[in-house]
Amino acid sequence: MTYDVVVIGGGIVGLATAYAIQEAQPGVSLLVLEKEQTVGSHQSKHNSGVIHSGIYYKPGSLKAQLTRDGSQKMTSFCERHGLPYESCGKVIVAADDSELEGLARLYAFGQENGIAVRMVDKDALHALEPHIQGIAAIHVPITGITDYHQVCLAIAGDLQRNGAAIELSTEVKDVHDSLGEVTIETPRRTFHTRYMINCAGLFSDRIARMTGVDPGVKIVPFRGEYYEFSMEKRSLINNLVYPVPNPQLPFLGVHFTRMVDGKVEAGPNAVVAFKREGYNKLNIDFFDLCDVLTYPGFQHLAKEYWKSGMEEMSRSFYKKQFVRNLQRLLPDIHDADLAPAPAGVRAQAVRPNGSLVDDFLIIYGKSTLHICNAPSPAATASLSIGQYIANIYHSFADSGTS
Repeated sequence: MTYDVVVIGGGIVGLATAYAIQEAQPGVSLLVLEKEQTVGSHQSKHNSGVIHSGIYYKPGSLKAQLTRDGSQKMTSFCERHGLPYESCGKVIVAADDSELEGLARLYAFGQENGIAVRMVDKDALHALEPHIQGIAAIHVPITGITDYHQVCLAIAGDLQRNGAAIELSTEVKDVHDSLGEVTIETPRRTFHTRYMINCAGLFSDRIARMTGVDPGVKIVPFRGEYYEFSMEKRSLINNLVYPVPNPQLPFLGVHFTRMVDGKVEAGPNAVVAFKREGYNKLNIDFFDLCDVLTYPGFQHLAKEYWKSGMEEMSRSFYKKQFVRNLQRLLPDIHDADLAPAPAGVRAQAVRPNGSLVDDFLIIYGKSTLHICNAPSPAATASLSIGQYIANIYHSFADSGTS
């Protein structure tokens, strides 16, 4: 059988892409390939569950456009499917005068991106988050929380009810791309399709190279380490609290997140993972590790940000230092109040010159499309990313090339 389209990757971006294609063309023959035993096993499951507003992203970028639209689509999807979600809001806090310029920059981004945001002073911040210490903040009321793994399961259910096939435990080993025909090799069988969409996340660059496409980047995995508040300390945080991020880094800084199940987490502390799916310090894959360490892009990145990297590594091994970082915004949290929580791994695309790809990155092959940078806020934006990619696929199909 030759499928109209095959999506590689059963995470939230791959599933949302298949969902958008199927919604626009109900009769399409569609297959999703996933190497794990269930969908949404990696970045889609190991995240904080935040439905981002889009305030952080450069106006005019794909991230800004698709996150703003995607957050609305995500809340609507959760409502229709009875999934847990809450539009709880968040504050982005300037701890001292040195962060006011960065706060003003984010406020301008929010306004340019069409997001309802307001600047609040110290008293208004205290009314929203009584235990948080800061001199000013941005309040973003539309930011929400959900459970993205449950979202993945719901999308997969819709896909299968409407005729799509999902093959689990099926790892892609090789891909041959020619115009109008793609052959996908797996240990179980060989699949044929007129068009293939690569949403393989942490392995998206390797899948792209299998097809003969050079994405011009390499995925470098960063592990995000979290701590969970004790039951007694959950009341210290009402909703979501973020610091003013460093604009030179792709991370939003160590923040406090209330989850839909009532838990509160602090993190992430971001360190380079020694395996692409390395969720703890002992996960080491020597091929993955050598792949990173010998990559000129990582070497340039390490040289540029070695000081920040050492600070992150120090916080990774010394809990008390991590706690001191938290106390800058939340003085009432202490070492004994925190227990390790599950970590996540961010698939960050890095160019050979060491620069980090800030926006979503889409690469074209002959009859293939590759999403080679879709870290946070990709879960929030997933339904809009899916629609964006579906439009590209339909243009390809309508052109008669297939």
